[in-house]
Amino acid sequence: MPQRKFAIVTGASTGIGYELGRLAAKEGYDLLVAADTPLVDAAAAFRDLGAEVQSIEADLSTFDGVQRLVDTIGERDVDVLCANAGHGLGRDFLGQDPADWRGVIDTNITGTLYLVQQVGRRMVERGRGNILFTGSIAGLMPGAFQAVYNGTKAFIDSFADALRNELKDTGVVVTTLMPGATDTEFFRRADMMDTKVGTSAKADPADVAQDGWEAMKAGEGHVVSGFANKMRAAASHVMPADMLAEQHRGMAEPGSARK
Repeated sequence: MPQRKFAIVTGASTGIGYELGRLAAKEGYDLLVAADTPLVDAAAAFRDLGAEVQSIEADLSTFDGVQRLVDTIGERDVDVLCANAGHGLGRDFLGQDPADWRGVIDTNITGTLYLVQQVGRRMVERGRGNILFTGSIAGLMPGAFQAVYNGTKAFIDSFADALRNELKDTGVVVTTLMPGATDTEFFRRADMMDTKVGTSAKADPADVAQDGWEAMKAGEGHVVSGFANKMRAAASHVMPADMLAEQHRGMAEPGSARK
């Protein structure tokens, strides 16, 4: 009997990661899911869709946390890696605790890259696999009052494009999902519920995940989720950085929800 397809999804407890897990389970994948928050409800939902599920609650900002995830894979071949784990951080950079912004960098960049390197090497050895990064259109603009987060997403957006080129002849395909503001726990956890963006209408994470999953299956390099975000992404390539930063300030500055 052939082995079922196998997918890893990080940040799978809620939001986009949870919806990516649901899509994988619906398409017959078994799952290894990870997050730094409990996964009991998410894992149960994936099992209800027919998937065999392993879950790891780990700090994915650390090498040790990521290594626990890698060790759990064992010898099983990974068909899909959804590198979705990430944290945000609002408010002014000079007022932030260094431990907080270091945690954002280490989760969004360091832990993500370590996981992708470990799994990607095995995919290349097999000659096939898909890696889906959750980037963001935030990476296309200077993030006033969200500076560290936007900087990490600029890194991921760029890194994923570079890795895609490096792996173009290996059978391993890299895709970047680039959403805008999405209705998840992100803005509450980033202490941004008094901002305009934190209180505005947002995209459904199920729709965002669907866009990313379909782009990945089609072998696309990246996809911007949502028409309005496509327009914002296009504008970011022609507007001056100062203007982009001022626009972002209007959305992310503390107290902007009341303006």
